[in-house]
Amino acid sequence: MKVGMARTEFTCHKAGMKKPPHSTPTRSKFTVFRQLCNLIPQHLVSQLARGTGAQEKSRSFTPWSHVVSLLFAQFTHALGLNDVSDSLRLHSGPLSAIRGATPPSRNGLSTANRTRPAALAEQLFWKTLEHLQSLSPAFGAGRAGKRLAHRFKTAIHVVDATTIQLVAHALDWAKHRRRKAAAKCHLRLDLHSFLPRFVLIDTARDNDAKRAREVCAAIRAGEIVLFDKAYVDFVHLHDLHQRGVFWVTRAKDNMAFRVVQRRIKKPAGKILRDDEILLTGPQSRADYPQRLRRVVALVEVDGVEREMVFLTNNFTWAASTVAELYRCRWQIEVFFKQIKQTLQLADFLGNSANAVRWQVWTALLVYVLLRYQAFLSRWGSSFVRLWTCVRAALWLKLDALALLKSYGTAGGDFRLLGQPEAAYLPGFRPAAAG
Repeated sequence: MKVGMARTEFTCHKAGMKKPPHSTPTRSKFTVFRQLCNLIPQHLVSQLARGTGAQEKSRSFTPWSHVVSLLFAQFTHALGLNDVSDSLRLHSGPLSAIRGATPPSRNGLSTANRTRPAALAEQLFWKTLEHLQSLSPAFGAGRAGKRLAHRFKTAIHVVDATTIQLVAHALDWAKHRRRKAAAKCHLRLDLHSFLPRFVLIDTARDNDAKRAREVCAAIRAGEIVLFDKAYVDFVHLHDLHQRGVFWVTRAKDNMAFRVVQRRIKKPAGKILRDDEILLTGPQSRADYPQRLRRVVALVEVDGVEREMVFLTNNFTWAASTVAELYRCRWQIEVFFKQIKQTLQLADFLGNSANAVRWQVWTALLVYVLLRYQAFLSRWGSSFVRLWTCVRAALWLKLDALALLKSYGTAGGDFRLLGQPEAAYLPGFRPAAAG
């Protein structure tokens, strides 16, 4: 009976018909906000506060209260310090039930953001992610990249960066252009789990290639890394090759090379060329003395077909596989879109570098907490709807998992929407699901 109902609901959704009414979520002793905060191991913040040199106790605003306040700011999209302070004062009762957290004053929150080391928030993110994966190993094992996992048994990483616009006149440390200021988040995303594996938050002054070595340092032999041509640094690419890491990127327009072997004699479908090349520029030749593979594909972009050139150090994949792998690089853009459209990364609660880092790290922490709840509840809808459902029920005493099951599309294979329906490279079919 349940299977039949699930199939009916799916069919109605596809046909644009009205879905069956939602079930009523069960009550809980704790608020939804408290349940989410309880996913963070008890005493972890205190331990990290001592280890990072943060003051364990203040007169009224502890590190734990600081973390909870910034989590609240993310969940509610708070617009300023007063917004956080006033809202939490109105909910001081249920707030105190969250391991004794207290509402901040405006100045207290401002001071904490400016002076309490953001390394605390950074370590908290990684420790919490590690803890959640230990509770549920399948959480990090990877289901969002199911299609890729069928084709590639090894890890597939995507490296990219996103710019976070800041207030220019107040942020001398983040001067980017004449009248602009920005921070940059360099990130390595695991495509199988759709979870971050490396994050670096810095100013936007340095180009992406200068940070590539640090971002890719932990990638192991046999694994695959994808990045756009902003990360093309032949010294680094050769280092990855020497380590046994496979990579795929796009070639720069001014790259000098000569063809040493043509792998196909004439165009085959969307593949126009598949060559083995050597770099001929004096510096690039010295940086990467070995052969590279250059694949030229005809790709449809905005309804118009144009050539796109890919580079890789793998000589065994089919040419279409090289193009398909690069198509998967778009998933990191989806990740950035998810966090920027839902979490509070537009209005910042402080102008200092430390305050900005606190806010970015707590945004990533909220993302992981929500993703874990989505995993447990077998959430099947979008990340935006996941966030809005939780935000609406933040102070309600409802079971968080039951809430998501009542409003999501529970049942069937778990799938958190991680890639657009339209292929990034429409000329190529996605890998068949296993």
